Amino acid sequence: MAHRLLRVRAEGANLMGSPLWRWLGLLPFALFVLLFLVLPVLYLVQGAFQTPQGQFTFDNLRALASPTIASAYSLSIRLSLVSAGLGALGGLLVCYALVHGGLPSWLRHAFTTFSGVASNFAGVPLAFAFIATLGRLGLVTVLLRDLFGINLYASGFSLFSFWGLALTYLYFQLPLMLLIITPAMHGLKREWQEAAESLGASGAQYWRRVALPVLTPSVLSCFMLLFANAFGTLATVVALTGANFPVVPILLFQQIRGNVLYNPNLGFALALGMVAIMVVTNLLYFVLRARAERWQR
Repeated sequence: MAHRLLRVRAEGANLMGSPLWRWLGLLPFALFVLLFLVLPVLYLVQGAFQTPQGQFTFDNLRALASPTIASAYSLSIRLSLVSAGLGALGGLLVCYALVHGGLPSWLRHAFTTFSGVASNFAGVPLAFAFIATLGRLGLVTVLLRDLFGINLYASGFSLFSFWGLALTYLYFQLPLMLLIITPAMHGLKREWQEAAESLGASGAQYWRRVALPVLTPSVLSCFMLLFANAFGTLATVVALTGANFPVVPILLFQQIRGNVLYNPNLGFALALGMVAIMVVTNLLYFVLRARAERWQR
């Protein structure tokens, strides 16, 4: 009886360790990717090359070169680049202070916990929070005006402008950068700095010639991720500026759901253009991420 039980267990272990069983574990994920990534992209491709009557056409793609749509892409790219650059730089400095600045561990844990929440805080709540803080009658705006005589809006600042949106994006871009660059910052080995110091290098020389070259692929890959994160943001822009700030997601929304600018096939072409930009961005991210991981092994 015991021998038979051991044989059954051995057969079960062999089954669990078989390549077929391991691949079956990926089936739910593969199904998810198929339903929510592959099939929607194929649907976009089909719709982008069709007229509303279902005939084949290149007119939707040609329309992407029109001044209005080209301006929307340019605005989205510039806004994403600025917010990603500010978020990457700010997150890198904060991460350095937390990891190598000698700060207490409870403060590092507090920043990490807050970053996990703030990196997912967007849309209507974020827009309302910034309006209540930096709007024309926001708390900070009124305090600066009444206590220090500084009128932000009279000096040219506006929360509902390009730089106001970039500042709003920074709220979730900087915490996201902090979360994803922290492992790379921890990957800087103490032995590297000690070796540099033993050879007579100063702290600035160590960072310029050792630490920054090692961190550069990680920082650039994080920048690409932040760019992709900002490029697809819609709810925050709509809640903050309405439809008066013509980034690509708003233009796409107007074509898909609008009453005046209703042209779903042009919307598919707009979405296909966004997918192409995101594919390039993610490919660069994976390449840079692979280069960065060589130093973290």
